[in-house]
Amino acid sequence: MSVMGELDVEAKARYERDGFLVVPGLFLAEEVASLREHYMALRTEGTYPGDFDGVDLTSDDPLKRFPRMIHMHRWDEISLRWLLDSRINHILTQLLGEEPLAVQTMLYFKPAGARGQALHQDNFYLRVQPGTCMAAWLALDPCDEENGCMQAIPGSHDLPLLCPQKADTTLSFTDVTVPIPEQTPPTPILMAAGDVLFFNGSVIHGSFPNTTTDRFRRSLIGHYIAGDAEQVGAFYHPALRMDGSTVELETSTDGAPCGVWRDIDGKPEVEMVTAGLAASAGHE
Repeated sequence: MSVMGELDVEAKARYERDGFLVVPGLFLAEEVASLREHYMALRTEGTYPGDFDGVDLTSDDPLKRFPRMIHMHRWDEISLRWLLDSRINHILTQLLGEEPLAVQTMLYFKPAGARGQALHQDNFYLRVQPGTCMAAWLALDPCDEENGCMQAIPGSHDLPLLCPQKADTTLSFTDVTVPIPEQTPPTPILMAAGDVLFFNGSVIHGSFPNTTTDRFRRSLIGHYIAGDAEQVGAFYHPALRMDGSTVELETSTDGAPCGVWRDIDGKPEVEMVTAGLAASAGHE
């Protein structure tokens, strides 16, 4: 990849193969430090719309002392500028083939001892029609397996949305997950602060707990959809063009068919069923 963010043939091929791509050093060290300081200050100052049950500084649960933030771009100018950043726009436009629309910001603090998030697919929540969503996941700290880096299953972007199951809430802060065959374990995605992970909304991904005693794994996330999308879930309105102007989209509904794994001739294959899916707003 060039310094200006132009993806080379190899990078595009990796994205097409895996459904995700890490762009190293897309944001400078001083930018990352400034964002870390900004969100830590916001978190110290109080509670915000979308916080999980508010902030409880006396709790034994690290995620209650540092709950995630959501839709910060609706009330925080720094978050809005980041969501619409030209570097993110440039990469997404290359991956999508058209300029995206922006629909969500999220900030995960993931302090030492925090649970992770069970494997899931983002478009389970966003319900984009037609097509799927895209994520830009900026590492604000070095991310490794000890502090609960992102994990993803290469090639899972070719799968449909899978029917959810109950997750182990001792390991995950969300209570739903999607099953995966034993022969397709997730791959840890190691990242330096300033790297950005771009991934397709059907990619199965998640993270394990932060097992360190003294390190955060903070991440700033934007969710986007292709510019020709017609529908998105109600929670993600209004959509924004990358110049900040508003786009009116239809609201997608729940109840779509989902996939279940079947053993067919000794191989796991997905069969679509009509059980339907019901989405909420918690995802990484």
